[in-house]
Amino acid sequence: QVQLVESGGGLVQAGGSLRLACAASGGTFADYTMGWFRQAPGKEREFVAGIYWSGGTTYYADSVKGRFTITKDNAESTVYLQMNSLKGEDTAIYSCAAKIHRAWYSSNTLRRPSDYDYWGQGTQVTVSS
Repeated sequence: QVQLVESGGGLVQAGGSLRLACAASGGTFADYTMGWFRQAPGKEREFVAGIYWSGGTTYYADSVKGRFTITKDNAESTVYLQMNSLKGEDTAIYSCAAKIHRAWYSSNTLRRPSDYDYWGQGTQVTVSS
């Protein structure tokens, strides 16, 4: 059984930074393709960033490209989301998700929440303007 636990959320002023972490346990983390998603009140869950099992290829939503960076530390079984230049519209609950089978998925697959196998409980990020 795979478990994902997010941390690092909080309240930050616009223009500030936060680093989210998602620690995984169970299974072989090096095989996992990971994604970060977010959901704001009254909105659907949306893709934020994804990283392949190798850690060498990443994808971002256009709304965060150039501001957010996803990284994967296989030794620590943790995926990170560095968020810089935060804006009010970044306020949401951020969740990490794992696809546990090692494969090269299409970028469209990485963006679909329904294609992920396991989810964390989420961490709240609030950006004040």
